[in-house]
Amino acid sequence: MLIDKTITPQSSPQQPSLLDVNTQHDIVSDKGLFADLVKESPEESPIDKLFENLLSMKPIFSNREVLRPSYTPDYLPHRIEQINAVAEILVAALRGESPSNILIYGKTGTGKTATLESVSKKLVDMAEKMNIECKVLFINCERIDTQYRILAHLARHYNREVPITGWPTDQVFNEFREALDKKEQIAIIILDEIDNLVKKSGDDILYNLSRINADLKKAKVSIIGISNDLTFTDFLDPRVKSSLGEEEIIFPPYNADQLRDILEQRSKMAFKDNTLEPSVIPLCAAFAAQEHGDARKALDLLRVSAELAERLRVTVVMEDHVRKAREKIEIDRITEVVRTLPTQSKLVLFSIVQLDSMGSHELNTGDVYNVYRRLCRMIDMDVLTQRRVTDLISELDMLGIINAIVVSKGRYGRTKEIALSVPAESTRKVLLDDYRLRTLKDSRPYFEQQQRINNKDFSE
Repeated sequence: MLIDKTITPQSSPQQPSLLDVNTQHDIVSDKGLFADLVKESPEESPIDKLFENLLSMKPIFSNREVLRPSYTPDYLPHRIEQINAVAEILVAALRGESPSNILIYGKTGTGKTATLESVSKKLVDMAEKMNIECKVLFINCERIDTQYRILAHLARHYNREVPITGWPTDQVFNEFREALDKKEQIAIIILDEIDNLVKKSGDDILYNLSRINADLKKAKVSIIGISNDLTFTDFLDPRVKSSLGEEEIIFPPYNADQLRDILEQRSKMAFKDNTLEPSVIPLCAAFAAQEHGDARKALDLLRVSAELAERLRVTVVMEDHVRKAREKIEIDRITEVVRTLPTQSKLVLFSIVQLDSMGSHELNTGDVYNVYRRLCRMIDMDVLTQRRVTDLISELDMLGIINAIVVSKGRYGRTKEIALSVPAESTRKVLLDDYRLRTLKDSRPYFEQQQRINNKDFSE
């Protein structure tokens, strides 16, 4: 969605100017944030005075928790169709029947988990009123990511003592099945981030759970899988795919107007009156719509914008805060991703950063590999083959750190054209935080000199 041209960042002359996001830490002195408000005296602790001043300021938030991903509202805007689709399948549990298994697809931040939590709560409440034994078990497969852990988690829910490790998987499965089948009941098992489970541990657990009803005499089980990856079923055994995907529901990304409605709903609960400029919510919605319609990112952006305003001691969130918050969130994301890369991937990325900083913005695999080899020798690291480095470049591309496009060079074969997707200098600083790469801090002049020599040889 295009932002109305009348929405332009304006700063009231009475408001303090915004600080650059990269220098926010400079606000914090030895006495902490708002140090200018602290007056030391022998009788009074500076920390005590600091918090007194902070608490005396007019707050922006009334409840910031409603802007976090963990909060599920009673009403989910623009998801009525999906809510009804899930409810129409799960209503079978209220009739004492086993609901069909469901696969739910959609990108991050499209309301999948929130919808399931909302519908499940209403289902359990109705089951209690009707004296029907119905339980909904949520499992996040990003944290509980092996067959043993999932089965142990399920068994413990039914008061079976299962060790963290050590038992055969079949024994853990039997413990869960026997505990479940003690009485007539419906168990709905929701596997969030199911694609992570399949990629890490295979589909054995899905095969066993999707066929467990054949071994049960009293209880009934339904499986719901939630995935961010629409193609993850390509990795499933055809039998698993058939039984698990009896019903499929797609959650499309939100558009800018829908994101604006979501932010309007949450902002009424999150903020005090008259603390947001009218243009703040449309701008947050527009930014999030550009990034695959992710409601989580929209909510995070709104929350961080208000937190920046608080730190700057202003009582109204403005457009400038939103733009600074967007930069801060992106830098934080890049920092975390880059910091956790393996050393060889860091060296490949550092090679790209070095070339980019020397003005080489259209790189190919050969350029990167030549610099990478020199960097490896400078810090005494093993040199990988060019083919393996190409794989690492593809992984960096998938993480969104670089943009790598395969192009054909005719009879010379194919190569990747590589460009950085993140700020070069910020990325360089994060990479140099790694003690193994720290000695490369002064390597840029060397490569610049080599490039000048190469250019001179070429011109002659």
